[in-house]
Amino acid sequence: MYALLFALLLKRLDPERAHRLAFALIRLTARVPGLRGLVAAVLAPTRAQRNALATEAFGLRMRGPFGLAAGFDKNAVGIDGLTMLGFDHVEIGTVTGHAQPGNPAPRLFRLVGDRALINRMGFNNDGSAAVAARLAGRRAVFPTTVGVNIGKTKLTPEREAADDYALSASRLAPHADYLVVNVSSPNTPGLRNLQATGQLRPLLTAVRAAADAAVPGRRVPLLVKIAPDLADEDVDAVADLAVELGLDGIIATNTTIARDGLGLTAERAEIEAVGAGGLSGAPLKDRSLAVLRRLYARVGDRVTLVGVGGVRTADDVWERILAGATLVQGYSAFVYEGPAWCRRVHRGLAARLAASPYATLAEAVGADTRKVTP
Repeated sequence: MYALLFALLLKRLDPERAHRLAFALIRLTARVPGLRGLVAAVLAPTRAQRNALATEAFGLRMRGPFGLAAGFDKNAVGIDGLTMLGFDHVEIGTVTGHAQPGNPAPRLFRLVGDRALINRMGFNNDGSAAVAARLAGRRAVFPTTVGVNIGKTKLTPEREAADDYALSASRLAPHADYLVVNVSSPNTPGLRNLQATGQLRPLLTAVRAAADAAVPGRRVPLLVKIAPDLADEDVDAVADLAVELGLDGIIATNTTIARDGLGLTAERAEIEAVGAGGLSGAPLKDRSLAVLRRLYARVGDRVTLVGVGGVRTADDVWERILAGATLVQGYSAFVYEGPAWCRRVHRGLAARLAASPYATLAEAVGADTRKVTP
């Protein structure tokens, strides 16, 4: 039914408008007690799946490993609705220190044949003060893990980036189960320069200090999200820095500025007409997986890894876990797979675990990478 709806209606709409309409329907459904319970009963993991797939990451107990990546719910307005659909954790954002409209539209594009998206949204969001107030007033209907992804305000000079991130961290840390420092979006000028360890070290140190000051009784886990376009030696440098600073995790990876693997069905002229932006979806899979494997070979179990990029099926999730990911996130496939996506992933993942030699997902994490690492 969703495939038919997508073919007949959704793909004919502007992608950003379709997103707003679909998300509004999800939120509306979650506000109706009987209806949201019915939807959750059908789409969320079963008790048996929850028991089999229960996961612990950076000290947090989660219902399972599969979550929604940042970008879908930028302003923390639909966490319950997304949990209703079965996501084991929801990462909101990216949130910046100050509200901003983002880049001019059109800024979100589908490449349907390639099962890909290109976006140049530009961190459009309500700002950290508004999002913090919304989280503070939230009354959760469904328990879940909420990550908060923070980025740099576009107008903030690069030299003041650490203060901008620290401002967001101080506001949002009290309401976050974990924080993510996003220095890897291609849609904010100069942002990716912050991935250089010389700039990343003081930035992460400032965010850690701000979070600790804002929540003195609890250590909020801190992660960094990196780009797939980093050279291998830069991936190693970030891995080493994460160990040095005692970071809780690394998310691999964000969108890519490369266009490799595109054009399987789309005309090159169509791709070129879209222009700049971050590519996500199926074409990102191989590079994202390679970065994940490289990170795990470097850090092992000292830093928790989150795999994202080109994740569509239960096989993709299982492959990321075997490569070294404790958690796995998706986003672009949600557009193409529809509301029953989580149900299929959980069902398939539980079956793969049951058929494997591992008693738990934790035992499976990194198993394939360890086999090939000296």
